[in-house]
Amino acid sequence: MLPGITIFGRFISSYALAALVGVFAACPFAIFTYKKRTGDGYPMLAMLLISAVGIFAGGGLLYGITNIDKWYLLSQAKDFGEWWEYAKLIFGGSVFYGGLFGGMAVGAFVIKKRGYPADLMTDIAAPAVALFHGFGRIGCFLGGCCYGIEVPWGITFTHSLNEPANGVPRMPVQLFESGFEFLLFFVLWQLLRHDKLKGRLLSLYLIAYGIFRFLIEYFRGDTYRGFIFGMSTSQFISIFAVIGGAAYLSFKTLRRDHENQIE
Repeated sequence: MLPGITIFGRFISSYALAALVGVFAACPFAIFTYKKRTGDGYPMLAMLLISAVGIFAGGGLLYGITNIDKWYLLSQAKDFGEWWEYAKLIFGGSVFYGGLFGGMAVGAFVIKKRGYPADLMTDIAAPAVALFHGFGRIGCFLGGCCYGIEVPWGITFTHSLNEPANGVPRMPVQLFESGFEFLLFFVLWQLLRHDKLKGRLLSLYLIAYGIFRFLIEYFRGDTYRGFIFGMSTSQFISIFAVIGGAAYLSFKTLRRDHENQIE
């Protein structure tokens, strides 16, 4: 495919470019939707900017955890320059779940600290996350990362920076996941437009994506990401994402039913 492009002598990966497109699609969607509801888009902009810290930190930290077998290199570095190169090797990538939960944690802090409307912000964030991730997975496909298992009818990568992906036909799981994310964005957007499941759309996202991610992992071929109790790291996290999403969805539903009875 297309691992990336070189601009002014600097290589930029296809994933970074696709993620940038995702940012320029998801962030304006969130800001303008919030502004349409409240008349002021600044709170959403502020929340997104601050949450970006959690997204980058969480994504990098979880990526580093999947590379825990390389941490010993940090203690063997001869100088800071070499230590920094090892650190980039270990923590230089990003895992979606880490970025998602990191962003959610920081976002929750910002919402509580500044008194923003939590239900509205999280409802808008749900389709925005799906929209961003849909573009991100296109970048994965172009770059040849997050590749699928070998299948006769698959797509053969020849220039992936992940060498094991090259030379054999592989299932384009990245495109399957991208398509699912765009579909999920549309469903969540319609629910948001029609004021359905208020305050519960982010929970619905966690449940739907968690189930899909658990299943699609069986068709991933990049087994270097590690396993826990016979499951991939992402499958293990997906279980907690679904349980947490379902628990919060139930809590919000029961609470809303109780409030309606009081009224």
